[in-house]
Amino acid sequence: MSKSSAIAVGSILEKRYRIVRELGQGGFGRTYLAEDINRYNEKCLLKEFAPQVLSVSDLRKAQELFEREAGMLYKLQHPQIPRFRELIWVNVGIKDSLFLVQDYIEGQTYWDILKSGKQFSEAEVIELMLQILPVLEYIHSQNLLHRDISPDNLIQRNSDKLPFLIDFGCVKQLATNALSQCTGLPGTAVGKHGYAPEEQMTQGKVSPSSDLYALAVTALVLLTGEEPQELYNSFKGTWCWKQKVNVNSTLDSVLDKMLAHRTRDRYSSATEVIEALRKVNLSPQKHSNTSQVGTVVVAPNKPLQNKVQNKVTSFVTSKIGTIVVAPGKRLRNNVTAFISQKRQSNKGELKIFARSASISIVTIIGIFTLAKLVSQLPQFPTIQFPKISLPSQGDQSVSRTEQSRLEKIIKRRQALKIDPVVFNQNVDQLFYAQHPELQNRSLTNNPEDAKFRQDWYQIAEDLLDKVERGESL
Repeated sequence: MSKSSAIAVGSILEKRYRIVRELGQGGFGRTYLAEDINRYNEKCLLKEFAPQVLSVSDLRKAQELFEREAGMLYKLQHPQIPRFRELIWVNVGIKDSLFLVQDYIEGQTYWDILKSGKQFSEAEVIELMLQILPVLEYIHSQNLLHRDISPDNLIQRNSDKLPFLIDFGCVKQLATNALSQCTGLPGTAVGKHGYAPEEQMTQGKVSPSSDLYALAVTALVLLTGEEPQELYNSFKGTWCWKQKVNVNSTLDSVLDKMLAHRTRDRYSSATEVIEALRKVNLSPQKHSNTSQVGTVVVAPNKPLQNKVQNKVTSFVTSKIGTIVVAPGKRLRNNVTAFISQKRQSNKGELKIFARSASISIVTIIGIFTLAKLVSQLPQFPTIQFPKISLPSQGDQSVSRTEQSRLEKIIKRRQALKIDPVVFNQNVDQLFYAQHPELQNRSLTNNPEDAKFRQDWYQIAEDLLDKVERGESL
């Protein structure tokens, strides 16, 4: 029977990969953290394919089959999936071993974050789902399935807190199939008990809904802090999480459908779940004078798909002129004066005023303070803010200089512990006030929008300067 031998720290494989340390050992071999000395010691992962088989010849056949089938992995190109670099044959001890080389993501798994004492809010879990669902949408479009989604296969990158989908179960499935073909032994099911649906674990049947099921279980684990077996009644075959945590009724329905026992009762695609989650309203309207904006503007360091439903406050300005609040202006005074003036009008006059007044987007500085002030206003029509999309880190369509500027903005915001949603709302309001001609379209990563992106960065930097001087956002 073949047995994997550990590679000594400091060893250099293929004159390129220097072993830093062993990260773990699984059923198919060991995993190492390495440095690519041909790429300025960039960190990468080396995953060995050396399963415990009956003979050396069986092992070699299984490795060759795996190598032939693993070509499908290289077509995966997504900013939230570690890139698969190559397969290499390495002599380890007295035998050749096959290694899969892929990018290393510096960060913590969501399981580690949970176990460190972090309490995930409903909004955070929805945001995570909306960040991961487009990744599933992409891999499913490539006719691949992850097969092993769980909190320990989601990692939050340290640099920008962006979640990555790691440890593809489809790789394990390829390995299992290769081994089964060589030995004639039945393959074992790929997936984690409690996370994967029953048809996957007992029959090996998988579909996009299998990954969606596992993502829903992951969401429940993060929301409750409890493992799947504590949330599932195996005797009744039902999930019993609702007595442990209360969530928005829409999210409740979405999770129920993702967790349906029968495949046909679940969502059939990640796209359907995204559309359903966009309808979740996390802040129930407690006052008729607070209007709802449909979609929160996406943070610039995240893909366009990463949207979270939210409530913000808007109001109608006076006939005197449009108010555009630049950094450092006294928004509170303007709003208070406006409220005082309107209190002198009767209901009928206010209705006439509301119909005739010009509508302006005003920067939201301190959402909760502003909401309290504006709640005293009469009800006005809802203002729909435009959406903006800026380059994500690693976007090859923009220059390295622009990427560097964006990265510095993100790091400064993180260092100041400013909520990314609130920060980007402020920047976007000022940006669109400065460029009203863009109100009806989104900002893109195309060359013709380069100047506008630079304006966005400048506004962001000005706001960060303001906060660093001790002023409020």
